[in-house]
Order: sequence, then C-alpha cells, then structure tokens
Amino acid sequence: MVKAKVYFTEEISAAALQKIYQALGVQLRGKVAVKLSTGEPGGHNFLQPALIKDLVQQLSGTIVECNTAYEGRRNTTEAHWQAIREHGFPEIAPCDIMDEDGEIALAVNGGEGSHLSENYVGAHLQNYDSMLMLSHFKGHLMGGFGGALKNMSIGVASAHGKAHIHGVGKPEDIWTADHDSFLECMAEADKSVMDYMGRRNIVYINVANRLSIDCDCDANPHEPEMADIGIFASLDPVAIDQACVDAVYNSPDEGKAALIKRMESRNGIHTVERAAELGLGSREYEIVRL
Repeated sequence: MVKAKVYFTEEISAAALQKIYQALGVQLRGKVAVKLSTGEPGGHNFLQPALIKDLVQQLSGTIVECNTAYEGRRNTTEAHWQAIREHGFPEIAPCDIMDEDGEIALAVNGGEGSHLSENYVGAHLQNYDSMLMLSHFKGHLMGGFGGALKNMSIGVASAHGKAHIHGVGKPEDIWTADHDSFLECMAEADKSVMDYMGRRNIVYINVANRLSIDCDCDANPHEPEMADIGIFASLDPVAIDQACVDAVYNSPDEGKAALIKRMESRNGIHTVERAAELGLGSREYEIVRL
C-alpha cells in the first residue's frame, strides 16, 4: 500500500501556511471556498485572521461557514454575521454563510450499514469549484477531537444538517443518539462532500495550536494544557487527522494527558476508522518535514 503523504512544519506562521500549501503541489481551481470555524464569541482559540490572511488572499478564497445547531451567537444568520465581523474575518477576505439561503441534500453512498442516505449542506456550496479545508485541530466535547473530518462534515452541514448528523438521521435526537453511530455519521457526511466536490478539488490543512480539550464552538473553552505542535497538510483527510492524533500521543509534553483523555473518552478515533472503511483515505502515512 502506498502511504499517504502528510507534510509537517513546527513553525506556525502566515509564511509557514503558504509554504505548506505549496508543498502539496496542487492548484485549487475556480472559485475557492476556505472552510474554517469562525469561532463562538467568547472563545479565542479559533484560527486568527492574521495567521490565515496571506494564504486565503493568495487563493483569492472566500471564507465559508454554516450556522450552528446549538444555542449561542452563531445559530442565526444575523447573529453569525455579527460574530464574523467581531472576529475580523471580513477584513481579510469575502465571507459567506453557506446556509443563509437554505440547504441542499447530498447523496450519501455509504454502502451496507450506513446510517444516512442524505447529508444536508449549505446551499451556497454549489457556488464553489474547490475547497481548502482549513481546520484548527483541538479537542471536542462530543467528537473527542476536531480536525479535517469534523470540519468537512459538521462544518459544511447546514444548521439542520448538523442536527441530522448528530441525531443519526433524526434531528430531534441531536443530543441523545448512539454516540459511535454519530461518529460514523460524520464520516458518511464527509464522503458525500468529497463525492460532490470531487476529491482532487479539496485539500486539507490542520493547524495544531491552542490545543484546548474544547472546540472553537465553545464560548468558554479550557485553556490548553500542552504546547502547540505545528501545521499539517495533506490531500488525504484520514491521514491528516490520524497524523495529528498520533502527534499528540507522541508528544513529550506531559500536558497532553488532558487532550488524550478527551479523545479517548469520546472514542474520537472512531470517525477516522469509519472514514478509512469508507475509502476516504488511509491511516497509513509518511510525514514529510519541511
């Protein structure tokens, strides 16, 4: 088996982001969506505009997001736009709340044992030709961790689509559905996005900094207990998330214990396992250091 390449640099800077994107050796075509978390107001761990500005502008990219499915300041379009403005994203690039004008259904071809037949995403996804999945790698209250796979599933889903994934096809069960089934649904949603966009039209960058046990969707996240790791990039969403998880485990930083506990307590690796089963990528990879 040919191992996936995951590029890595310890440097976390605007220049390093540009360098690692160039290392991928691809050119995103047409209108480029840059999918990231705009961050729940009150939180401060989301990827900062100053860090991502140069790469987003190099791609002539549009920063894209969807509304959330929980109470907060990003669960309505009006409130979400205010949060986006407060966090400074319109100052560096055009921004787009993709489900502002509704949603579209993407077919989920997950085969036997699949939970979902459709994945509901922001309707504006139709307006883009390619996508940079620019993810902040960190912990997550429900997913165990958040990286490329979560950003592409929950992140691209409309508010209703988020509930649909969390609820394993039943939005009313958003907080009560079987947990491992929810993790599997994220992988199934990932497949629908990759099938729709075309795999050659999505690239993945994970920034492993501000490694809180909590997501950027948390208005009051725990402070990180371990130091920053670096930036990872790949054409393979499974490999990049596996590499980030492995980097946490392999870190000499004793502060990693809290993040590992969060990942293991939520069986976070199961999303990676299911994504690999669905053929979305490989858990076998080689690190290419820049």
